[in-house]
Order: sequence, then structure tokens, then C-alpha cells
Amino acid sequence: MSIQVHINGSLVPKEQAMVSVYDHGLLYGDGVFEGIRVYGGKVFLLEEHIDRLYESARAIRLEIPVDAPKLAAQVKEVVEANGLDDGYVRLVITRGAGYLGLDIRKTSHPQVIIIADTITLYPAETYETGLLVVTASTIRNHPGALSPRIKSLNYLNNILAKIEGTDAGAGEALMLNARGEVAECTGDNIFVVRNGIIRTPPTDAGILEGVTRNAVIRLAREAGITVEETPLVRHDIYIADECFLTGTAAEVIPMVSLDGRLIGDGTPGPITRDLLASFRELTRRGGWEDAEST
Repeated sequence: MSIQVHINGSLVPKEQAMVSVYDHGLLYGDGVFEGIRVYGGKVFLLEEHIDRLYESARAIRLEIPVDAPKLAAQVKEVVEANGLDDGYVRLVITRGAGYLGLDIRKTSHPQVIIIADTITLYPAETYETGLLVVTASTIRNHPGALSPRIKSLNYLNNILAKIEGTDAGAGEALMLNARGEVAECTGDNIFVVRNGIIRTPPTDAGILEGVTRNAVIRLAREAGITVEETPLVRHDIYIADECFLTGTAAEVIPMVSLDGRLIGDGTPGPITRDLLASFRELTRRGGWEDAEST
């Protein structure tokens, strides 16, 4: 059966899901998106992702042509139409078709595209052995130029850093901000553990405030672990007892080396393992709402 894509209110086979070559999402990366996970046929943390999508759209003065409840219903519809049990949803809003040039007043009909498919970001064994990471020379976009809290269609900054990591044979690449502080990896937020305390860069370090990041912070605090959002430099990673990354596709994944230096003893640490287990249990429950209603 062909994958069904939800585009502008209709389900169509993926081969027929098309946008204009004049769409400013294609021409200029002018649009926003969300990546959302599906576990056991349920869309995970959908409300949080929808909220962030609308915030990103407002930040770039893009009006999404459907309201949030209807968009959430459409996401569930495309997941059901594809019989997706465990997978990934890519929800995309483009500026719409227009003319050559940057003037958004010459565009119309923003495109609402919902793709539901499977995804594997890292091999399963990596969650047992951990990721090797290198520092990219490509720095994170300066927040004064483009807010990293906008999840825009223009990911070239991240892609260039990812290429550096791939060329170095690493599973990920660490990106620093313009101040030389740790920001995030190309698709994941980063956490370090030192003396039983978890630390992660704050939002003003030039990071995307990840939905999974926030979920893991909540899980850690519920477990009685102190979590601090504070500026970090590479030295903090080099001397950490543990390090892990979080992201919608990555979930919670151990990081055991940076720039050839082992982190801790070079294996996933106990707090990382416990949080991965807690996160997977949360996904099986369908989130906090399901757990709190039982």
C-alpha cells in the first residue's frame, strides 16, 4: 500500500503529493515544521508539538490556515490511514506559492503537509554502546540573526555541521554558539551529568527548546535529580561523568566520546540508562495525561 500524505485537507498517495515549484518553502526555506513520534499507534506529546509549531509560525508571520484542534485531528487521521504503529510524523507548513523574490505579500495559500512514515536515526546497538561525537567548526546560527527557537525549513546550518560529523566518522556533531559555548548537536539537545547533577544549555545559548528535552527534564526532576539550565563549554563535557542527547527521533541516546576523548569510563552511565528507560516507559503510557487519568 502506498504511503498516504495529508496535503491541504486531503489524503493522497505520496506520489501525488506535490507543491508548486514557486512555493517559497522550496525557493527560500520559508516555512516551519515539527517532527513528532508515534508509539503504539498514539501520537506522542502532540499538543506540545502543535503549540510549538504555531509559535514558530507566529514568529515568522506565517498564518497557518487551519486551527490547532483541526490540525491535531488531521495528524491523527494520517497516522491511522497509514496503519502506523511506531513511526514518525513530519508536519510542514510552507509560505505558499508566489513569485521570485522575498516579498511575502506576493505569496498565497500556505501549504499544510503531513507525512507519517517510519524512521531510524541511529542503530539500536548505539543505545547500548553510545555515540561518538566531534565538534563542528560550523557554529550555531547567531540568535540575533535567526532565533533558534523557530523550527524553520532552513536547516542548512545544521546540515553543514552534520556533514562535518559524517566526514569524521562520528555519529553526531556538536555545535558551539558565537560565544564559544555549547549549544546543541545537529538534531539533538545535549545534557551532561557531573556528581549526580544534570546540566544542559539554556535557551539563550542558541538552542531549539526541544519537546523531548523538556520531557526528559521533567522525568529527571520527578526522579529527584537536580537539573540545571546553565551555560556549558566543551571542558564541561570532557570532565563529565555521563553525557546524553535528546530529540524526537533520537529519544534519549548516550554520548560516550567527544573529539576522541572518552566521557566518564566511555560507556553509557546509570543516570542516562535510567532516563532512557523512564522515557520509553512514558512513551508506552502515551505521555503524562494517560498516566494521570488512570
